[in-house]
Amino acid sequence: MPRIALVTGATSGIGRATAIALAKQGYHIIATGRRAERLQELQEQITEVPVLTLQFDVRDREGLSKAINSMPEEWKAVEVLVNNAGNAHGLAPIQNGDVDDWDAMLDINVKGLLYVTHAVLPLMLAHRKGHIINIGSIAGKEVYANGNVYCASKFAVDAISRGMRIDLVQEGIKVSEVKPGLVETEFSEVRFKGDKDRAATVYQGYEPLRAEDIADLIAFMVTRPAHVNLAEVLVLPTAQASATVLNKQ
Repeated sequence: MPRIALVTGATSGIGRATAIALAKQGYHIIATGRRAERLQELQEQITEVPVLTLQFDVRDREGLSKAINSMPEEWKAVEVLVNNAGNAHGLAPIQNGDVDDWDAMLDINVKGLLYVTHAVLPLMLAHRKGHIINIGSIAGKEVYANGNVYCASKFAVDAISRGMRIDLVQEGIKVSEVKPGLVETEFSEVRFKGDKDRAATVYQGYEPLRAEDIADLIAFMVTRPAHVNLAEVLVLPTAQASATVLNKQ
């Protein structure tokens, strides 16, 4: 039976790199995301293994449940779930925050993760085998100025991951969380509403992590022996010491 991995937010950044890395490990890939053209490009790029694409927004509980439940039977033995879909909108003090930004971050980073897990878990429980990897952030360990609601969403991911691990340990399902520091992806461009110049300044003066660095870590985690679970991993670029301390040249 093939090993199957489902990756959310696979159309860019960490999700896309993770789908590619797991395919190289022999996992058949279920790639999900909102952008159909990018899913198609990813499917064409991965040639080592079969790829199934599912187009949905993780905020759409009914839509994602329908998509996952309608998968062909041979794709339902999901062994790995990477809850990667997430976002940051805005960087402002709480008194100037945009409520729509708050809704987007909580709906995608917290509720979306829960909706996808709720839809996929029955497939894992049926085989009493699986590994859920939630992509958190250093922002789930340290609150920084103007990060308020984004940090809250990632603190929630941390709490949910710990709770999942407790609830699922008797079911033989591993639960892990990866907490990256600064990774150069489209993340900052989204946070700054498409301002590419401002986004670029976030990664200037030092070498940030790349999406492939996180993908390599995830591939390592899922290929550990059955009795080994890397439960929490904080990964930073060498130039970063904390959420706010950087060695910029």
